[in-house]
Amino acid sequence: MKIIDTLSSVLSLPAGYRMFVRLVGGDVQKKYVNEYIRPRPGDKVLDIGCGPGDMLASLPGVEYLGVDISPEYIEAARNRFDAKGRFFCGDIGTATVELEKGTFDLVLATGVLHHLDDERAARLFELARLALRSDGRLITYDGCYVPEQSRMARWVLSKDRGKFVRSRDQYLRLASRCFSKVEPHLRHDLLRIPYTHLIMYCSN
Repeated sequence: MKIIDTLSSVLSLPAGYRMFVRLVGGDVQKKYVNEYIRPRPGDKVLDIGCGPGDMLASLPGVEYLGVDISPEYIEAARNRFDAKGRFFCGDIGTATVELEKGTFDLVLATGVLHHLDDERAARLFELARLALRSDGRLITYDGCYVPEQSRMARWVLSKDRGKFVRSRDQYLRLASRCFSKVEPHLRHDLLRIPYTHLIMYCSN
């Protein structure tokens, strides 16, 4: 337990978070962007739970707004990217995008849902729906329990900082409350450690 607590403390620091992602993920962000997000130049992107904003480095040519609850992450993002993107510190809420509702091409929630209970996860989906253009899409990316995964992957998921890792069907039920089209993609090979991700495309 002490090791897990220490790791959580390290991950709360922007530098520690970035180091951990490089160690266990390698080029996972590049794969995720190229295979799933596939941004177009000029896309307007809302990144919910943006952390230290590292996703922006892989999204050239977009109009970017990152939101995170951690002041340390947001400060690190502003220091690194300056005017290349906008960063807002706050919890999930419609006030975040009230003045820009219906203007975003993409909403990203990368590694966020498994940190949220059902009520707060529902708020995230509502926020995404409010933010998106009629032809826009939400893309989520989270750890997931599935019957066919290895015991080691299940154990690693059980030790995740996020306390709300769900099954595939549980994630889909949450998404379907707000979005009429939800396309799931399961991946067991994105990290250097045993782990299962569920990536969802959500649109109307």
